[in-house]
Amino acid sequence: MILQVLLTFSILSLVAIGGANAVLPEMHRQLVELRGWLDDATFSQLYALAQAAPGPNILVASVMGWRIAGAGGMAAATFGMLVPAAVLAWGMAGLTHRLRGAPWLKPAQAGLVPVAIGLILAAGITMAAAAHSHGLMPLLVVAVATVFVWRTDYSPLWVLAGGAVLGAVFLG
Repeated sequence: MILQVLLTFSILSLVAIGGANAVLPEMHRQLVELRGWLDDATFSQLYALAQAAPGPNILVASVMGWRIAGAGGMAAATFGMLVPAAVLAWGMAGLTHRLRGAPWLKPAQAGLVPVAIGLILAAGITMAAAAHSHGLMPLLVVAVATVFVWRTDYSPLWVLAGGAVLGAVFLG
């Protein structure tokens, strides 16, 4: 089981353009739909817990690994999300340094920005869809939270607090 967790998160790390949150839809597909290691509610709760805790977004992999296979699963998921991506980033940094004068490099790098934005948007939609039994409310919450974070200077923690209140009111 731990080797499967390591392999799953290693593959996820290699497509995590934009960070761990960018692969949330694929993480959901792998952990919930394909392997059945988690259900929708547990996936959503673990994601919320990881986001509420101080630290990097990578915590989402750690808490999911812990839930799937205990301490070994946590170590495997964390290692899997960090090491392959770090090795790839290190290699690409050296390559881009050597190619820094190439005329195609800047457009290629700029082309990754919409990919990262799209992946992160898909993550929000996936998290809302994971709460599908609650109608359109999760999609509305995602839309309002997105605009709030995008258009104000307030901390995203206010979004988490608001989500907690809405969850207590509507689900409690």
